[in-house]
Amino acid sequence: MDAETKRRIDSARDALVGKVPDPKGQVEQITIALTYKFMDDMDLQAVELGGKRRFFAGEFDQYAWSKLMDPALGAQEMYTRYSAGIERMSDNPGAAPLFRTIFNNAFLPYNDPTTLQQFLRIINEFEYGNSETLGDAYEYLTSIMGSQGDAGQFRTPRHIIEFIVDIVDPQPDERILDPACGTGGFLIEAYKHILAANADANGVSKLSPNQHVKLADNLNGYDIDPGMVRIALLNMYLHGMADPHISEYDTLTSEDRWDDYADVIVANPPFMTPKGGIRPHDRFSVKSRRSEVLFVDYMAEHLTINERAGIVVPEGIIFQAQNAHKALRKMLVGDYLVAVVSLPGGVFNPYSGVKTSILILDKALARGSDNIGFFKVQNDGFDLGAQRRSIEQDDLPKVLDEVQEYLRRSQNGESTDEWMPTTGHVVPREKIAEDGEYNLSGERYRVRTVRASKWPMVRLGDVAEVRSGNPAPQGDQYFAEGEFPFIRTSDVGAVHISNDLTKSSDRVNKLAVDQLKLRISPSGTVLFPKSGASTYLNHRVLLGCPAYVSSHLACITPDESSVLSQFLFRMLCVIDSRSLTSDQDYPSLRLDQIADIQLPLPPLDVQRELVAEIEGYQQVIDGARMVVESWRPRLEVDPGWPEVELGEVADVVNGGTPKSTVPEYWDGGVHWITLADLPASNPITEIKDTVRTISEVGLRTSSATMVPADTVVVSSRATIGRIGITRIPLSTNQGFRSCVVKNGEMSAEFLALALTNLVPTMQDWASGSTYKEIIKSRFVNLPIPVPPKDEQERAVKAYKAEQAAIDANRELMVRMEGRVRAVMGRVWGGAP
Repeated sequence: MDAETKRRIDSARDALVGKVPDPKGQVEQITIALTYKFMDDMDLQAVELGGKRRFFAGEFDQYAWSKLMDPALGAQEMYTRYSAGIERMSDNPGAAPLFRTIFNNAFLPYNDPTTLQQFLRIINEFEYGNSETLGDAYEYLTSIMGSQGDAGQFRTPRHIIEFIVDIVDPQPDERILDPACGTGGFLIEAYKHILAANADANGVSKLSPNQHVKLADNLNGYDIDPGMVRIALLNMYLHGMADPHISEYDTLTSEDRWDDYADVIVANPPFMTPKGGIRPHDRFSVKSRRSEVLFVDYMAEHLTINERAGIVVPEGIIFQAQNAHKALRKMLVGDYLVAVVSLPGGVFNPYSGVKTSILILDKALARGSDNIGFFKVQNDGFDLGAQRRSIEQDDLPKVLDEVQEYLRRSQNGESTDEWMPTTGHVVPREKIAEDGEYNLSGERYRVRTVRASKWPMVRLGDVAEVRSGNPAPQGDQYFAEGEFPFIRTSDVGAVHISNDLTKSSDRVNKLAVDQLKLRISPSGTVLFPKSGASTYLNHRVLLGCPAYVSSHLACITPDESSVLSQFLFRMLCVIDSRSLTSDQDYPSLRLDQIADIQLPLPPLDVQRELVAEIEGYQQVIDGARMVVESWRPRLEVDPGWPEVELGEVADVVNGGTPKSTVPEYWDGGVHWITLADLPASNPITEIKDTVRTISEVGLRTSSATMVPADTVVVSSRATIGRIGITRIPLSTNQGFRSCVVKNGEMSAEFLALALTNLVPTMQDWASGSTYKEIIKSRFVNLPIPVPPKDEQERAVKAYKAEQAAIDANRELMVRMEGRVRAVMGRVWGGAP
């Protein structure tokens, strides 16, 4: 997409934001206006080619776009004519069903002729054409909707859609369905995939005209939201599908289309269940009121006998112990499931941090194969933070190759016993079914299926002592003037992964050691959480000094004649505790479960070489981390610069929060920032999306206030001094002061940088008993330097250069961590 097209879309949104703050509402209004404009463009093309007007003919001629744009037409008359046109267009006999559907129940949600005039003049800059550029532009437009929280829908990143479609590999003659289609992204990608797979080396299609017609007819989508239906229709139309089939339909409660089946289903169905649950009809095999369960059931049951599906699901589907979840997994394992692909936890950031996986269903293949493939994506080409910045590490191509190879082998009846993928492993169906849980977490089966290492596999308990720590002493007398470290799970959690833990928050004295007969763990002991919430957080530490240890931790002391402590520590860092027990609800491990862990064991000299290589990478990681964690931006203030109070250069706006007890105030489309959007690790955060949204009703009926893009927001309550720059219009909660720069005296970037210097002052000025807060009347008095514009630009440029260096260190950490994983892969003979 060219920059000019992007600018036009952004301008159209900016024109609406004061009247239509909901991003979805903005997209709907732009969709309606673009369709209106393109219909007139097509009429003009027809006339130029010797034909006649079709859309704006007869009584609808008065509404033609070209007449709306007549310079002599006033704003009020334009408003009256356009409003009547869009409301009547669904009854236009000259419009195809596609366009009548887009205009069904269309209306202008605001009464402001001047705003409409400005908006339509921007839309007038677009020109109709079935070009990929315009299609990509519309995809960019739909991407700004992000999260539709009231339905639990989250926009699926395009690279994840492409990955799923490449796996299921739809064909030209297959009926393709997305029963929760949203903007139509999966269907569009399926269409592109088929066209690309059936083109010659010059890009010329090898499909016949009849095949093209059938392909378009085969693409079908459902959505419960009429607004999403019209958006999907235009999106598909702009990608070359002249008559897309998108229906307003409630997949879970209506039976009207229950008997319609598909050869290929691709979808990311809603994860969220409305309060009180879904009220489905009684034709589902699995009885549930959970939307994610019902959608997966629906898709499995609506595949034709020999066909397949790719479905994004939340982690609850994978391992939750409720009866409905287990019944669904049992059905999938028995008749449908062929592969599970685990995705990183941040794929849907910033809209949601929910962990997801992809289920690959194939009815014929599942019934002919005794195994299920489990694959894991560590990196998808983007970091897992709120901003989702591009990184070099991308496992998707490798995982795609290995999933496709696994499916090929299964299809051909080839054994996978000797085939060891580096991104996954193969598990017998009977193994998954044996405990009745049908757990689909691949990690729980990995320890028992690693077979490719060239080193012998040994039982942990055979090369190390595995025992529990000590019950925590009860009574202050055991800690008075304590001299010996007492390690608790909180000490381990504070460092997460450490090969040299020497500090503890508590220290016991000799009285505790003697009276309670505490047993000390020597330096070189690996601590492995075994009970409580920390169990599944996979904290691992190596004691750097002798210490007494809590009973919530397993103490693993290696036999140094067989295994080096540093090597054992590294091996245990890759063991996921969820693979050791079926009890996912009450995390705890028995010592015998830990002792039964199987590990590859090279000779001691090889262990030393591997440890030395890893420690070399770790030193780089630690050095880069120190740079990242110690750097703080600072504005070097020239004493000669004039100084004014903040209130003189910016309007300071308070935020507010809708009532938490009123559901309709939440999860609308109005961006609403909280501390989650300003991570402490970022000195200045660019805010392009928000984790939470509120509704227009919530905005109108609370003290939440909209602020424009390029506003500086500062956390002012409890956690004081986190700073961000909005890149979108949004609202804030009451824990923020929003600074809207005025009079053009300085840029938002410079103001944000100047405020970083003043965080200590803000904290000093804060007051309050329950929590500290810097009140607005004091906040506006913060002293702000006002240098000349060129000095402001120089300071911002210097900050950005430093920030780039810090980002480079973060990238270096990622690279080195990848090298550590590669060493582990060599030891394990594949991804550990």
